[in-house]
Amino acid sequence: MDLSLTEDQAMIKDMAAKFAQTELAPVAEKLDQHGDRELFLSNLKKLAELGFMGLNVSSQYGGAEAGTLVFSLAMTEISRACASTAVTMSVTNMVGEVIESVANEAQKQKYLPKLCSGEYAAGGFCLTESGAGSDPSGMKTKAVLVGDEWIINGAKQFITSAEYAGVFVLWAVTDPSAKRGKGISCFLVEADAPGLVISPAEKKMGQHASVTNEVVFDNCRLPKDALMGTLNQGFKIAVSELAGGRIGIGSLSLGIGLAAIDFARDYVNERQQFGQKIASFQGIQWMLADAYTDLEAARLLLMNAADKKDKGQPFGKEASMAKLFASEKANQVCYTALQLMGGAGYIKDYPLERYTRDVRVASIYEGTSEIQRVIIARELLLEIN
Repeated sequence: MDLSLTEDQAMIKDMAAKFAQTELAPVAEKLDQHGDRELFLSNLKKLAELGFMGLNVSSQYGGAEAGTLVFSLAMTEISRACASTAVTMSVTNMVGEVIESVANEAQKQKYLPKLCSGEYAAGGFCLTESGAGSDPSGMKTKAVLVGDEWIINGAKQFITSAEYAGVFVLWAVTDPSAKRGKGISCFLVEADAPGLVISPAEKKMGQHASVTNEVVFDNCRLPKDALMGTLNQGFKIAVSELAGGRIGIGSLSLGIGLAAIDFARDYVNERQQFGQKIASFQGIQWMLADAYTDLEAARLLLMNAADKKDKGQPFGKEASMAKLFASEKANQVCYTALQLMGGAGYIKDYPLERYTRDVRVASIYEGTSEIQRVIIARELLLEIN
């Protein structure tokens, strides 16, 4: 197996790293502590101009057409600097992929160039509800066709970038009599749709610059052609796209973990106790060795899942394995890095406490670690039945 990158892949990865370190890293703390909507949106626009908001979207719609592996590599580099920016990038890319894979040509022409160019600051993925998180098939949001309009009622929870999104991909029940998960359809909803209400941003533990909102549909009116894909067949779309999104969040986890342990490694190589650098102690060295080994294993799992997706092969199990391992190990690595820094890691003068807060949700959103284990076990058992 050749794990080396092509010239184009390496170039895009380096571009992402350069942007992350020159544009994002210097302002990440400010965005986390004080927020700056204008600055955050400006950085999103710059990412779009570099092609990072449509990495796996066809060039005919303004995308970079670079593939899933490049998306994973770029996500890791952006996440090293600012997890809030990275999660917005991940979800926007996922929305673009949904539209390209399912929408009709008119819908693609209308929405994809706006997402890829940054005319839309972000895209919104409206699936989760208060009573339908790990089990989205239990959603209650309904869409009823009245004449030439769809009338939507319900609410979606924990929607990343809702305040910034120009378009939402929405799932709603269109056939209440169908079996669970069978009567769900997918819609494209513009941000200014009548009856769409964005609630105030949630106050979160981490990733402060990334807004997360409840999106309420109060007799929200959509044109008949807002339906995307086949009527009552939308749930399969959600399941498929969530698998791809897990590569994004796994890559985000890897980036945060690398940023944390890199910072701690530099620290222990300078900090002295008992008359010598603490990096000279075997206990410290083993902590570093374990952390970097875990993150390298996460990187390889992510590359494998991304490669399978790019080749059109089944990748759901591999994506869940990668997301599970990367998010859990990144959480452990952030705590290890904080421990290596001792009291200094606990104060806000250093970025370790931010990394530790930012990484915590990675094992929750885009499918909890527990759900990933369910998916992996199910696929493993299907292989022998």
